[in-house]
Amino acid sequence: MKHVASILALQLCMTTFGFGQMPRMADHPSQPPDDSNASSPAANGSTVTFTKDVAPIVQQNCQSCHRPGEGTPFSLLTYEDARPWAKLMRQMVQQRQMPPWFEDGHTEKFANNRSLTQAEIDTIVAWVNGGAPKGDPKDLPPARQFVQGWSIPKPDLIFQLPKPFSVPDNGILEYQYVILPTGFTQDRWVQFVEAAPTDRSVVHHIVAYVRRPGSNYFKDQPKNVFFEAPPSKTNASADPDDVPSDWLVGYAPGQPPDIFEPGQAKLVPAGSDIVLEVHYMPEGKATTDQAMVGLVFAKELPKERVMTLSAINETFKIPPGDPNYRVDSSFTVRHEVTLLGLHPHMHTRGKDMEYRLVFPNGEIRTILNVLHYNWHWQLWYNLAEPIKLTQGTRIECTAHFDNSANNPENPDPTKTVIWGQQSFDEMMVCFFNLAFPAELSAKEVLPLPKTDAAVAQKGKK
Repeated sequence: MKHVASILALQLCMTTFGFGQMPRMADHPSQPPDDSNASSPAANGSTVTFTKDVAPIVQQNCQSCHRPGEGTPFSLLTYEDARPWAKLMRQMVQQRQMPPWFEDGHTEKFANNRSLTQAEIDTIVAWVNGGAPKGDPKDLPPARQFVQGWSIPKPDLIFQLPKPFSVPDNGILEYQYVILPTGFTQDRWVQFVEAAPTDRSVVHHIVAYVRRPGSNYFKDQPKNVFFEAPPSKTNASADPDDVPSDWLVGYAPGQPPDIFEPGQAKLVPAGSDIVLEVHYMPEGKATTDQAMVGLVFAKELPKERVMTLSAINETFKIPPGDPNYRVDSSFTVRHEVTLLGLHPHMHTRGKDMEYRLVFPNGEIRTILNVLHYNWHWQLWYNLAEPIKLTQGTRIECTAHFDNSANNPENPDPTKTVIWGQQSFDEMMVCFFNLAFPAELSAKEVLPLPKTDAAVAQKGKK
């Protein structure tokens, strides 16, 4: 398997990813189900209507994905869009399959929690059971305003693949990379950023990295052309930059764009390039994609810089048939920072994942528990109340993998599974967003290189 970058870049900046498609998209019907037998509102005595009761729920929790161009099998922007799918909507919300949300509800509160309350579920069920009436158009709330093709405000600047990439109807494709010069003559701070395919049906994921001037990351590769990652060099010199490949934004089904509070932003230094990594998976029909990244710049110099970092374990070997294989990883904070959000990542055998904070005083606090991980949905869990982490705090993660024949997603339970880019391999990555003073060097936040860490540990003895 080809390596994307140096081990340092992999450990610090997550240069590999392997996402799943929109969940069970092939299982979704291409036509609305027949609900001609639905009982009438009069028979149930229901007064629940779409315009008054259901539309506000759908606007808040569903329309960001269920609208034209977003890859979902149907739109929910209007009553006419939603009515043919009423019975399916009832089924999905009763089973809590939609909207997708997988944390157990017993740790932190999350600002982007899209799960429905029981009252909201009951409202949709009552609407469908009552014949799914439209109601008075005057009761409709104002329509949500979306920028076509984006979930962020209209981008100030868009970077796009130089030409469409041809995706065949079948086969396994290596990750595709393109280096896009920014042309920035000064540092730019980005408050909103989103990656988006032009054909979501064949894009498993997109990752945009910031490559600073002088970085060794893909140093000898040409710009504005597609290429596959060359084999890593075991004797490669150390990267002169403190962040060889800084994660800017990612895309996968269910993964939201990066949207930061005023005063917070990600940094794209002057003279940087954006490296786009795209993982295509053919879905039975030849097509093309020309993925893009949209940036909205901060209106003023931010007080805090945000970085996406991770705790990674890439040394595991999951035995054949093991139904509950444990893998751990950790990240030690070297400077006071603020934890903003969490993003667990595994592949088809991923079973569960837990994030814990271990404070210098010995206190342990569980902050995220995903009991039933679903690799089809790559969700971020953004903290409603960001958490201050003092120097020496450890972010610990524990994941379990099901490599048994009882896992319906398992491509081969007879295989010993190791780290790899493709979805039939595995990953164990605990992503998180950290904020720290904008004037602080990233070197003060990133983990020490192994040699320096060993020296520091020796000095403590």
